[in-house]
Amino acid sequence: MLYYLSQEYATSFPEFNVFRYITFRTAGALVTSALFVFLFGPAIIASLKIRQGKGQPIRSDGPETHFAKAGTPTMGGLMILSGIVASSMIWANLSSAYVWVVLMVTLGFGAIGFYDDYLKVSKASHKGFSGRVRLLLEFLIAGFATYVIMVNGDHNAAGDLTPFASSVAFPFFKDWLLDLGFFFVVFGAFVMVAAGNAVNLTDGLDGLAIVPVMIAAGSFGVIAYLSGNAIFANYLQIHFVIGTGEVAVICGAVIGAGLGFLWFNAPPAAIFMGDTGSLALGGMIGATAVATKHEIVLAIIGGLFVLEAMSVIIQVASFKLTGKRVFRMAPIHHHFEKKGWTESQVVIRFWIIAVILALIGLSTLKLR
Repeated sequence: MLYYLSQEYATSFPEFNVFRYITFRTAGALVTSALFVFLFGPAIIASLKIRQGKGQPIRSDGPETHFAKAGTPTMGGLMILSGIVASSMIWANLSSAYVWVVLMVTLGFGAIGFYDDYLKVSKASHKGFSGRVRLLLEFLIAGFATYVIMVNGDHNAAGDLTPFASSVAFPFFKDWLLDLGFFFVVFGAFVMVAAGNAVNLTDGLDGLAIVPVMIAAGSFGVIAYLSGNAIFANYLQIHFVIGTGEVAVICGAVIGAGLGFLWFNAPPAAIFMGDTGSLALGGMIGATAVATKHEIVLAIIGGLFVLEAMSVIIQVASFKLTGKRVFRMAPIHHHFEKKGWTESQVVIRFWIIAVILALIGLSTLKLR
């Protein structure tokens, strides 16, 4: 919304030119979303607590320390999503297709997570609705989003899509592209769905998921800004994707909303983000990676989420094939709890891993 002030009044009032700068609007989005969650968070928590009664169900086979968290309300993702959407509407350039695509995936995945949380709370069970149905819905949303990203990609002088629009770029190699054709829709959808569910699996301890999400959002905010700027993209020899710079504004909003949520989610948590938040935030990061042509870099920056997801896959596969478990409990953060690490030790050490992986991922922008 504020972006249009620069278009409408900048000639008469030069001060409005500041709204043209993505960096300024990203900072504004961060502050706005943080203030939104800080101000409205207590009312949202109180409302959810009244409506949910016993709060989020606690797994009976989980670490014993988690039983003390019984009664804590879930669906805190509503706080985060509200802050992101409100801030993005104010600060982003709403004529950008990428803004709408990323918000669509975020809200679409959030709606799926909200329904899953609702079933868990209403049935007083940690099991939501059918995993197959949930994945199908996620793939439909992600597939449509990827298709929109592809058709809004690079065009030649005749107006036809170039192979770059459906290609995958590889880190460390400036000219290496793999054109997937229409299969790019499947690939992009997989990236978004995998990211959403990986973050969802990571969300098992107070503050464990939200800080790595903010780190990833900050990293992809930088990537989106650089990829969408022809001068910086040429200097760094990364692929220029026109229009993706606006996604940095949404990334800023995610960081701000995450900071606001962390205030209430810090141990002992007053609220859990639930699938409403974790699925939505993971999908948002995945959509940003697809839009900026940094899908493979996502596996590096989001390596912590990959580790969490792989621990579950390995655990399930090992038990079905051999009847034995590789980890004491999956996802892997519970394994370390079972080994005697305190919750704060697991969370802070995983945060450190997330920072290191983000720095490695960002280094790929220059090492080409």
